[in-house]
Amino acid sequence: MPFPPSFIDEVVARNPIEDVVGQYVNLKRSGANLFGLCPFHGEKTPSFSVAPDKGIYYCFGCHKGGGVINFQMEIEGLSYGDAVRALAKRAGLEVPEDPQFQSRYKQQERLWALSKEAARYFHSKLYAQEGTEGLSYAQKRGMPKSTLTKFGIGFAPNSWNGLVDAMKAKGYTDQELKDAGLVSEKNGRIYDRFRNRLMFPIIDVRGNVIGFGGRVMDNSTPKYLNSPETIIFNKRKNLFALNLAKKSKLGYLILVEGYMDAVALHQYGFDCAVASLGTSLTQEHAVLLSRYTEQVVLIYDGDEAGQNATRRAIPMLEAAGIQVKVLRMHDAKDPDEYLKKFGADKFKILLEEASNRVEYQLGAIARKYHLNDDEERIQFLREAADLVASLPSPVQREIYGGRAAETAKVTPEAMKLEVDRARKRREKREKKQEEQKMLSPAQNLQPKSRTIRYEDIRSAMAEEVILANVFKQPSLLDQVGSLTAAQFSCPLLGRIFRQQQDRYKQGLEVSASVLDGLESDEMAHLAGILQRNQGPVNEQAFADCVRTVLESDRARNTVTEQDLLALRDKMKEKKGMKL
Repeated sequence: MPFPPSFIDEVVARNPIEDVVGQYVNLKRSGANLFGLCPFHGEKTPSFSVAPDKGIYYCFGCHKGGGVINFQMEIEGLSYGDAVRALAKRAGLEVPEDPQFQSRYKQQERLWALSKEAARYFHSKLYAQEGTEGLSYAQKRGMPKSTLTKFGIGFAPNSWNGLVDAMKAKGYTDQELKDAGLVSEKNGRIYDRFRNRLMFPIIDVRGNVIGFGGRVMDNSTPKYLNSPETIIFNKRKNLFALNLAKKSKLGYLILVEGYMDAVALHQYGFDCAVASLGTSLTQEHAVLLSRYTEQVVLIYDGDEAGQNATRRAIPMLEAAGIQVKVLRMHDAKDPDEYLKKFGADKFKILLEEASNRVEYQLGAIARKYHLNDDEERIQFLREAADLVASLPSPVQREIYGGRAAETAKVTPEAMKLEVDRARKRREKREKKQEEQKMLSPAQNLQPKSRTIRYEDIRSAMAEEVILANVFKQPSLLDQVGSLTAAQFSCPLLGRIFRQQQDRYKQGLEVSASVLDGLESDEMAHLAGILQRNQGPVNEQAFADCVRTVLESDRARNTVTEQDLLALRDKMKEKKGMKL
């Protein structure tokens, strides 16, 4: 173990879980616990619970959970050791280092510093002789010096080793340059990954430079070259310009496809624009956006690829609890071109007139069909009815059903009948799915994580109660008699029980938040057990559960005479022997 148990105890004690989680989630008290929208998956109603008295969090929706260290690991993507270091730093504690423990966090800090130096190098080259072409291009695209400075935009010279030599002179190694994604390698030699490109630093919400996007100066491909995935850069979990947009007072965020669109919007006063990093919108992006806004305006290109991306993005954003509006432009292919042609005032009018996602989707469905053809009109009405039937509010269904009817030139009454039929089909499907779940109660008792299985449900249920009660009243460990961890049917629950016993014997605190060696899904499973068993301690029920585990263990390990005879017969049959 890299850290002494007493140090971990101190880190946990100095970082109340409600304070740490409260930096990321708006928590409201409900009884003994606090609730908020889960930061790990999209939701509209709060199912994320924090129990200050137990030092744990648990989401009833995605089933993630654990202690304050697990939360820091999950929310920041840190290893166990680095999460402990971050929390120790927050509490002003000095970290006792184990010489054998290599810190990933220190490596990350080194790569953040290297990336920042690279950004400074690129920015300086924009104003040097080698950057004349890049500066000319930036000015041609309407970017003044203030914008170039605000975004840290730079230029990668048309050189094979300009950046390599500059960073080596600052003490960085070949391996660090490779780890930061700044170089490529061929025949054992490294060379600059970015050459003759306008450079856009990618900065995370904490202000760290984590990667780059480089745009070509000519018609060569790829048009944009992004940093590869590294230990500091994950394109699925970061958005360009979010470090700036999160401070916007406009009350919403604008999501666009390209760096230049985001930069142009900021330049024209729409300081809430962000862009994805060379990938389609992901669920991680949606959850990230939900931490900073309740409304997103989607502005993707009007071509087929852009419209497909819009259709994919809408359900992900809505699943994250975000209200979605879609802006469609005419006479311009993207926001950058529109702003240069028509200015900020007209763009503001477009924003105000942006359609909500239902209007957009109805329009997209209508564009698929020739509504003058009766057969295609029927197909439109059926597809539109499926969409309208999915809306939760009767008022919404009436309004949008009426609009679909108007589009197809049928009566609202006829459309209502079609919507009602679609709703009945949906309800029938949902009821069937629910019935299938109800028919397998044993399956419902299995852990949510696929990596944890209960082979003996009866014993495992008793084991859960034992653990939950011991966390509430550690002195119960004096009443377990001969029960050992080896007698638990679930190895994970046995390991947790053994750790509780060891800490209790050493006089250390018995708490879920200081357990060592548990994977994130294992810790989440334990948090779920504690949340399901919140009542007062019942010593008789505890004793019954101990007896159940002991009896189940004996039953599993008792080999009867009949079992032995059956085994003998099976072996003889296999060998082709006669009785």
